Amino acid sequence: MNRPADLIIHNAHVHTVDPDLPRAQAVAVRDGEIAWVGADDGWTAWLGPDTEVVDARGRLLLPGFIDAHNHVRLGSDAACVQLAGARTLEEIGARIGAWLERHPDAAWVEAEAFDYSAIPDGRMPTAADLDAFTGDRPALVLSYDVHTAWLNTAALRLLGIDASTRQTPYGTVQKDPETGQPTGFLTDFAVRGLSRDGHRALRAAGVPWAHPDRQYQRLGVSLDMAARYGITTVVEPQNSLDDLELFDRAAAEGRLRSRLVAALFHPRGTTEAELAEFAETATRYDGDRMRVGPLKLYIDDVVEPHTAALLEPYAGHAHHRGETFYPPAEFATTVASLDAAGFQLFVHATGDRGIRTVLDAFEHARAVNGPRDARHQVVHVECLDPADVDRFAQLDVVACMQPRHCAPDIAGPGQDWAEAVGEERWTKAWPLRTLHASGARLAFSSDWNVAEMDPMVGLYTAVTRKAPGGGPAWMPDETVDLATAIHGYTMGSAWANFLDDRLGSITVGKQADLVLLSRDLFAVADPREILDTVVELSTVGGQTVIRL
Repeated sequence: MNRPADLIIHNAHVHTVDPDLPRAQAVAVRDGEIAWVGADDGWTAWLGPDTEVVDARGRLLLPGFIDAHNHVRLGSDAACVQLAGARTLEEIGARIGAWLERHPDAAWVEAEAFDYSAIPDGRMPTAADLDAFTGDRPALVLSYDVHTAWLNTAALRLLGIDASTRQTPYGTVQKDPETGQPTGFLTDFAVRGLSRDGHRALRAAGVPWAHPDRQYQRLGVSLDMAARYGITTVVEPQNSLDDLELFDRAAAEGRLRSRLVAALFHPRGTTEAELAEFAETATRYDGDRMRVGPLKLYIDDVVEPHTAALLEPYAGHAHHRGETFYPPAEFATTVASLDAAGFQLFVHATGDRGIRTVLDAFEHARAVNGPRDARHQVVHVECLDPADVDRFAQLDVVACMQPRHCAPDIAGPGQDWAEAVGEERWTKAWPLRTLHASGARLAFSSDWNVAEMDPMVGLYTAVTRKAPGGGPAWMPDETVDLATAIHGYTMGSAWANFLDDRLGSITVGKQADLVLLSRDLFAVADPREILDTVVELSTVGGQTVIRL
């Protein structure tokens, strides 16, 4: 006689993501683990007087979503002017003006999510553009991808940025080619401004956005969203050692309801002493609910401001191809050294030359150190040259990708991404199907707050290559089927983060991280119904997190 289950979900379409038992109708959970999976006539054997029984009424039961690249610590900040959807410079100004009317005593104007395409004539923004809306009050505006920052003249003055300043701890200062004066536009903000030194410098300068309390507010909101969306494991891809206390606080206050994997940021120049501290920290944070350990590196930046590294010049440019943050030989040596030390690496790479440089480095590490189960990741893989497709599977490197990014309203025709690379390179854009067909391991994610956190948005985009608001598909030959997309958000991301032995599928013996959706996605007549689907029940380790 089986000891009774704590929870039984029956009358479900159980999509297990387990090839040994792909489909079932019922699941029994006991002591936080999946105790039984099977047909709907077998669950009564697990019934006891205290068993909670959920009738799924034919809805879809999945493993909990694992978001392999989700900036919950960065998040979205309600104290900022919200610029998402502002398509013109005038609209940006109107939103800032309305915010200032509501906050007349604000010491700073801080805004987020400006879209590069809102700036006229395909140029980057300037302090003068912002001065017209903010006057002599300092202003900091972050791009939607948080890779660039836009300052007004008052902020440049307060931060001490002038013609002699090339670099700050929080970004690279762009200069007017004729006058040599700073334009107010900073690149590399994601690399520098989100680093330990960058945050400390912004905080010391009195920028409110960088204050720990504001950081914690952003984190708390993001963690609540992750729970609501059935994201039972969050991979936070870029943190300094200073940031870990924010997660400790969230755990202590009950805000950390999802599991968490936190990667530590490894900027160029990281010392041996810092690496030793990273390794020691990983041994302290190695629990069931929170783990620290992978390292995050950058090889290039982003396409829209022409800071990603391309094999051929940007469209409309004779020579400019972007730059890598490391010379290729130095990067290969760095990767080999970190690989030899046993670190798992997440490497941001968006341009085709950046991606190739990373794959070359991983190949070098295997040649020097020998193959091992490293599960290194290339993160984003936005513009991939066909010659490098098969190398992912050959090197056993994970393609950690964000399906939402490839929708036409973000990257397609008329948007800065598509215009920057030129139409002849559009076939290289987020080649989900091509990579999957090659045998590459795909891990899917949201890249919140660059895009929506909701996995339903990611699934919809993966299977349609359309914008959530409708319209034509962009590069539809690179869609994937629903089962492949779900695998990317479950077992694919579990494997990518060394969690596949206990998460990622509905398999007996694994942790009971489950999500019950409001409909069966495999039965919808129109893919747009995916966008209206919500998580009605989620569990982490058998404990209910969300119940509608």
